[in-house]
Amino acid sequence: MIELPAGLVAQPAPDPTWVPWLERLPHLAQELVDAWDLAPDGAAMHGRCSLALPVRTADGRRAVLKVGWPHEDAEHEALALQHWHGSGAVELLRADPRRWALLLERLGPAALTSLPVEDACAVVAGLYGRLHRPAVPRLRTLSRAVARWAERLTALPRDAPVPRRLVERAAGLGRDLSGDAATDGALVHTDLHDGNVLAGTREAWLAIDPKPLSGDPHYEPAPLLWNRWDEAVGTGDVRRALRRRLDVVVEHAGLDYDRARDWVVVRAACNALWVVEELEATGRAAGPGDRDALTTAVAMAKAVED
Repeated sequence: MIELPAGLVAQPAPDPTWVPWLERLPHLAQELVDAWDLAPDGAAMHGRCSLALPVRTADGRRAVLKVGWPHEDAEHEALALQHWHGSGAVELLRADPRRWALLLERLGPAALTSLPVEDACAVVAGLYGRLHRPAVPRLRTLSRAVARWAERLTALPRDAPVPRRLVERAAGLGRDLSGDAATDGALVHTDLHDGNVLAGTREAWLAIDPKPLSGDPHYEPAPLLWNRWDEAVGTGDVRRALRRRLDVVVEHAGLDYDRARDWVVVRAACNALWVVEELEATGRAAGPGDRDALTTAVAMAKAVED
């Protein structure tokens, strides 16, 4: 039986389906290994919501079996990977959407985090042009998502621990963007940062773990600002560090700075929104992690706006 990594078992449950899925996961992974004639080839790894098992295929190819927790963000991962066909992204070798299982080429272990942060931003920006193809029809649209986020931001109580100016600014931007034709149409990764880009053998760097939407390429840069946050803080000038990252991405990807900035503000405010909504839903008091997440979200929005 496949042994689950301790780190995956220790993850907090996102919703009531998590624990039953986790209990089934060793059996499910073993079923896939047997059905696909795979041989385990190293210790199991994990992401936030998935098991990643190094394997070898029947013909000896090094691969990774990824089995994900069923949730909306990852629903169309296989669809995006099929569309990219290994160009700028990890190659999909096989998929079973019913079991949320993917067989992927094996990358790494080096990640783009091994590069200086501005160099990493330039590499990610260079991948955009290959990944941002016309969206396939089945993808959910960014316009519908941002319309919902704008409504939820507007509904935040005035005493929520988020500056009201940011809430109103992001909600207004969200409403405008939801009605903009350019908000949909491109296949966007949505979580493309240097931790989701791994070293390859056929190409130097390849993207993994898409959470795809039919959207706007300008939506993409925000994760490059909130990841490696400690490095931004460590410079002593968070505003300058984050603006420099955004400048690098916009320049290398040929994006419009103002539009990319607006999406950063919206996404930062949404990060704060989700913290507040979770606290309200669970009834628990904000802990250090919650306060850090709120501080990061507000600081990121202020850095690009001020």
